[in-house]
Amino acid sequence: MKSRRLLPDRSWILAVVMAGLVFAGVLIGSFIRSTDNSFICSLASKKFRAAAEYASTPAQLQAIVHYATSRTTPQQNIDEISITLDVFRSRSFAPANFLVFGLGFDSLMWSALNPKGKTIFLEEDPSWVKSVLKDAPLLHAHTVQYRTQLKEADGLLNSYRKEPMCSPAKAYLDGNYACPLALTGLPDEVYATEWDLIMIDAPRGYFPEAPGRMAAIFSAAVMARARKGPGVTHVFLHDVDRKVEKTFAEEFLCRKYLVKGVGRLWHFEIPPAANMTGQDENSWFC
Repeated sequence: MKSRRLLPDRSWILAVVMAGLVFAGVLIGSFIRSTDNSFICSLASKKFRAAAEYASTPAQLQAIVHYATSRTTPQQNIDEISITLDVFRSRSFAPANFLVFGLGFDSLMWSALNPKGKTIFLEEDPSWVKSVLKDAPLLHAHTVQYRTQLKEADGLLNSYRKEPMCSPAKAYLDGNYACPLALTGLPDEVYATEWDLIMIDAPRGYFPEAPGRMAAIFSAAVMARARKGPGVTHVFLHDVDRKVEKTFAEEFLCRKYLVKGVGRLWHFEIPPAANMTGQDENSWFC
């Protein structure tokens, strides 16, 4: 999250959008139940069945109530949010593994967009985690520690190639203390999961002693390149109007994998390293 201040009230827009998704799902579910099951199931597409299931989760209902009754709204604007929504829509809202760096006013929304999947939030501030989970206990969040500070960004960018364990051919995360950009203290389930979508909207990166997003960006690139399953990893980076986010994205997430940018959000589709062309053991990320 860029900050935890209140943003202009857009809650009614989010509530209407999410309520519309629920209403559509309920109508579809009612139609399926009112017709011969065996016949409908043979005709109904996966999209319809997924939408019917999608509509009935506690996380989504809680999100609608929250955004309809609260003046605290997500950090991203509706156009930026729509980029991630479009990815979920393209997957027919099938369950996904969604890793989110940051916990805050948008967390209920992200969880609601992936109701049958795994959504995990990583947050640096233990007191903030406690505060958010008090009001939204359904969220799955972990406190993490970062080894970097924003004021070190230039030095890290200029020196990481001198450390072999930061190279694409050798980089890993869990226990990779030799590479200062590797996130070494994440929960085991984060390392054990192959992530379909990764949202980077934290940690804080607007004062010199803040952790900055250098390690989050690097680690997202390492996770994406290590993918074994089919398809790409969708990586979303917010606040690309800031120097560090933009520079590290171009170094590790790569302009050639940038598929869309709206406002302050960039969307990358990163293929597994095994599917990258022109790569060898001496190649770097981009």
